[in-house]
Amino acid sequence: MDQYLARAFPDLTRSRIHGLIEAGHVLADGQPAKPARRLRGGELLVLHVPAPVPAVPVAEELPLALLHEDRDLVVVDKAAGMVVHPGAGHASGTLVNALLHRVKDLAGVGGELRPGIVHRLDKDTTGCLVVAKNEQTLVALQKAFKTRAVAKTYLALVHGVPPAEGRIETLYGRHPVHRQRFTGKVKEGKSAITVYRVLEAFDGAALVEVDLLTGRTHQIRVHLSEAGHPLLGDALYGAGRKAKGAAAEAQERLGRQALHAWRLSFAHPRTHKVLKLEAPVPADLEAALTLLRATLPAPAAPPGKPAPRKAAGARRTTGRTR
Repeated sequence: MDQYLARAFPDLTRSRIHGLIEAGHVLADGQPAKPARRLRGGELLVLHVPAPVPAVPVAEELPLALLHEDRDLVVVDKAAGMVVHPGAGHASGTLVNALLHRVKDLAGVGGELRPGIVHRLDKDTTGCLVVAKNEQTLVALQKAFKTRAVAKTYLALVHGVPPAEGRIETLYGRHPVHRQRFTGKVKEGKSAITVYRVLEAFDGAALVEVDLLTGRTHQIRVHLSEAGHPLLGDALYGAGRKAKGAAAEAQERLGRQALHAWRLSFAHPRTHKVLKLEAPVPADLEAALTLLRATLPAPAAPPGKPAPRKAAGARRTTGRTR
């Protein structure tokens, strides 16, 4: 029955349908039924979706930068150190708490007046994160992420200098020994694909642009680490790598893993217009890059001409024109 209702009501997730059945909100021929009840044909099914109840997380006034907002969704520029969803050890101060205070037109997700978290970023990863305001948008965006209809581009500052560009494609799963970690070195698992390009090379580090073609947990951190170039500041996947010189100073200045969800592009579920969002490079990552750039040798001067002097306050643009 739950499978049939999930097909009949595509705006609701199957887990939501399952929960409504378990809570007695679905009647089969006037009687409550179980999700696994087999339908023989001809039954009268009545589905009741109750009004959303207040969310368990409380609204909190927290700093929150929005890149886009409309009646269906909001795209946040998540700050470093902010956990996305309340959980063990993080009952408050999360992105969900901040959204409950900031967003006033939530229509409800999963029977609660709360934002729908479509995807997640690690606590210390900054940048673009899209959140649904209603269940229909949540379902549509989850499908878009699952079918790779969303373009996700990250900036990463890594140990060493990788080849100019590359594609990393592996099976992917939880580490067999260290269960809090993931790995691409498994015999069975889901497919994981990461494409990268080196934007800037420094002494002992590089700025890399990364496109995620799949969205596995910790995927960028794992793939780059197992390719020999872990993120600067990544305590979980790069603890064994020691930075030296300017790279060590940049890592200390950053104080977190050097990963930024830079660009996000997807078709709006209601209007089908393509939204292209970009989160500015955060100040701590920009400071680390400025330090590394300052160590680069000055460009060679043409014969008979002095070397050009860098203008005071001049900055280099992160990234490249597309």
